[in-house]
Amino acid sequence: MESRRSDILKPALEGGAPAMPAPCPPMYPGGNLIDAREERAVIDTLRQKRLFRYYGPTPGPSKVDELEQRFAQKMGARRALAVTSGTAALICAVQALGIGPGDEVIIPAYTWIATAAAVLAAGAIPVVAEVDASLTLDPDDLPNRLSDYTRAIIPVHMRGVPCRMAEIMAFARAHDLKVIEDTAQADGATYRGQRLGTLGDAGCYSLQFNKIITSGEGGMLVTDDEQLWQRALMYHDVIGGLRNEIPAQDVLWGINFRMPELLAAVALAQLDKLDPLLETMRARKAILRTALRSLAEQKGLYLQEIPDPEGEAAVAFILFATGPDQARRLSRAISAEHVEAYTLYDPNEVDYHVYTHWIPIVAQRAWNPANLPWAAAPRPVDYSPEACPHTLDLLSRAVHIDVNPLYTGAEIEAVAEAIEKALHYYA
Repeated sequence: MESRRSDILKPALEGGAPAMPAPCPPMYPGGNLIDAREERAVIDTLRQKRLFRYYGPTPGPSKVDELEQRFAQKMGARRALAVTSGTAALICAVQALGIGPGDEVIIPAYTWIATAAAVLAAGAIPVVAEVDASLTLDPDDLPNRLSDYTRAIIPVHMRGVPCRMAEIMAFARAHDLKVIEDTAQADGATYRGQRLGTLGDAGCYSLQFNKIITSGEGGMLVTDDEQLWQRALMYHDVIGGLRNEIPAQDVLWGINFRMPELLAAVALAQLDKLDPLLETMRARKAILRTALRSLAEQKGLYLQEIPDPEGEAAVAFILFATGPDQARRLSRAISAEHVEAYTLYDPNEVDYHVYTHWIPIVAQRAWNPANLPWAAAPRPVDYSPEACPHTLDLLSRAVHIDVNPLYTGAEIEAVAEAIEKALHYYA
């Protein structure tokens, strides 16, 4: 038995058999579950010939209307607004809150560039703050980023992990700041029993194909604030004020972020799959954490902190190596076991999830000759590696493994074995 166990733990890089017989399936949680329900929804919409929310050749209910009602109910929010992308949702939220030139918005240094771009689209300036070992916004760093120009905070629930919302909300309320939750990677997850996206003034979600549920593209905004919803509604539709009988004296100009009926039809079918997906990923991740926590600690490594383990979306298993070199070795070893693994930061590989790689933002390049909003920024803003060194250190040591809901029980055990082999041999 001992010799057999020794053989099992021999890494594939050293000639052992890979823990996973074949490469892992791609990590598209909702996308991989598209089936006859989405097909029927699309075909029914096409047959009705109603592809635009407000009218078509035949009368009938709108899929977008239905999605907004059901999404608000699912998240526990008073209002929901369906838009074309998660980025569009963020832009609508920033605009609805009246954030603009001369304002600053604190965002985490680890987030997709869209979080920063949404702030810039309103003419305001994103200010990056450190993340902690949860890889979400560090509340303890907020005082260091606060200025007389700060108007809002955008906490981002990265990789499905809830931010420390109690501390963030307390800070925001103490300083009269608005809070927009970027929930693009954590649809349906919770914090202390409340759905993410409903703790701040507005919550923004993505339905892009990589996300937990998907319509290919698309996004949602939720809020309990009626005025904020009306303002977001006007911004997302050039005549949204007229369509919704908002008093003329309150009507503002808008653009076009309206969600098409076909996207809403797919999203409605996916929404029914959200809670089962989360339940499956949480169960799979619990197996990994139980199997590997003790060994990781014995080797001087530690697992990602989860502010609310019961509420996280559990899309990823992340552990921190002692240094970048060890993290790269572990990633290579685990990947050789047919389990994809990678580090979250390499200074030489551009990744728009890391603030130092937001090339046009770091260079402060604008779309206009006047270089606005940078030229009108109320004070210098730092996007150099020295701005958030703790974030870069954490990301460089982080080893990321997807928690795929398609894994069978045997396959998630194989993932655990792959990581165990790497830790025994290379940590």
